[in-house]
Amino acid sequence: MKNNKPPYLIGILCLFPIIGFFVGVAMLLLGIFKYRNKLFAFIGLGGILISVTVCGAMFYYQKYGEKTTIAFSALSQDELNKLANTIEVYKLKERKYPDSLAQLDDMDPSVDYYDPLLVRKMDNDINTAYQYQNMVDSYKVFSVGVDGVANTKDDIYPTVLSSATLKYGFVKKQN
Repeated sequence: MKNNKPPYLIGILCLFPIIGFFVGVAMLLLGIFKYRNKLFAFIGLGGILISVTVCGAMFYYQKYGEKTTIAFSALSQDELNKLANTIEVYKLKERKYPDSLAQLDDMDPSVDYYDPLLVRKMDNDINTAYQYQNMVDSYKVFSVGVDGVANTKDDIYPTVLSSATLKYGFVKKQN
């Protein structure tokens, strides 16, 4: 006589996100069509729900989580500092500040002028580039910060060190 008992132990794989989703789908379908076993099908459904819940929470915390926001703010600050240096190198080579950040691509294709703080939100309706304004002899560049609105308290500006031999054209606030 043939043993038609479903392999319940494979349900342990349902505890692992993503893998558990595919195992869960297989268990659900096998439970319904092959074994005709409700418990086996429910274990598969549980694996699907675990994967969807865990992955959904990961995406939610990536977009809205406080610790993620702090980490991306620090990354945005570092990238702004590098961007200010690249703008100054552009000025040395071209004898003027770029009209837009896109002009930096010609000089250095590896330059990144997209704000990681905004890119992480995966929102196609917002401009994810750093804010930039050429003011002829100086420039203004900044991140709009967590709220996504320019000229508010949470805006992030580059940290630049000017000295007697090195003077940046960066200005934090327009007069």
